[in-house]
Amino acid sequence: MVLASVPLRPAGPAPNLSAVRALVEEDFRGTDRLIREELRSDVALINQLSEYIINGGGKRLRPMLVLLTARACGVSDDRHIRLAAIIEFIHTATLLHDDVVDDSGLRRGRETANAIWGNEASVLVGDFLYSRAFQMMVAVNDMRVMHILADATNLIAEGEVLQLLNCHDPDTTEARYLEVIRRKTATLFQAGAQLGAVIARRPVAEQDALAAYGLHLGNAFQLVDDMLDYSATTIELGKNIGDDLAEGKPTLPLIHAMQKSMPAQRQIIRRAIESGGREHINDILSIIQKTGSLDYTHNHAQQEAQQAVAALKALSDSVFKTALMELAEFSVERRA
Repeated sequence: MVLASVPLRPAGPAPNLSAVRALVEEDFRGTDRLIREELRSDVALINQLSEYIINGGGKRLRPMLVLLTARACGVSDDRHIRLAAIIEFIHTATLLHDDVVDDSGLRRGRETANAIWGNEASVLVGDFLYSRAFQMMVAVNDMRVMHILADATNLIAEGEVLQLLNCHDPDTTEARYLEVIRRKTATLFQAGAQLGAVIARRPVAEQDALAAYGLHLGNAFQLVDDMLDYSATTIELGKNIGDDLAEGKPTLPLIHAMQKSMPAQRQIIRRAIESGGREHINDILSIIQKTGSLDYTHNHAQQEAQQAVAALKALSDSVFKTALMELAEFSVERRA
């Protein structure tokens, strides 16, 4: 479904992520305390590497999503704090594994864990975080929660494998790319948003609406991430321009540029995807600009964000619902 390009909310100041977070600041503090408690291990390397990753900054959008949706649904206990920590553990585990697979040396402006401690330690601590997350799920004592998180974790793993299959393949289609980001990124957003309604015992229609919100929000967020790889500075993004190209990843800006460029330009992109590296990054950036591929990707992200906001109609009005709308706008207007 293609939606017209319209504002996500009435005109006004740009969404402020700090103001959105402030609505659930007390819950965030509880989540951080729980994360540190659950990270403890009598294996020193696990403590060192986990602390390094958890303290590495980041927007914490996924746990924020759990906290905001739970509050929007009128949660009556503190299980949303445990679920927010679980979602962050799963996300952190995927980052550790991603950086090993991609041989990344920089994330959020800092050295990656695998660059400091090595690939073996990063993979194994990622496994620790996954298993700790499942221990915490059991403590929630809700089979519906277990079902959602188990399915999400499996879909994320499938998305990682699909992305690996797409790497260095210049014939990757837009549909294949979108399937990867749905599984690899949007699935965890979907689970986090849905869980807020599940633990608040909201009607199935509201649970499904929030699942749709999270899915579209996650798609929008990843589309913008992939757009920024060809438009943001290293300082803003915390990584190098063209990292996706260097890893041979055919993301939407490249896929669209290949479709809209001249044969000679198309060959430049094909060879770059096949071989990886940044040797022709300036030529490719020029092609992406000339073909309007960044605008195309951004428009796609806006459509996803609009669908996320539309799904929120199922919720009663509240400051938390407004914050969720602002989160959708932030996902497409951010610069890092």
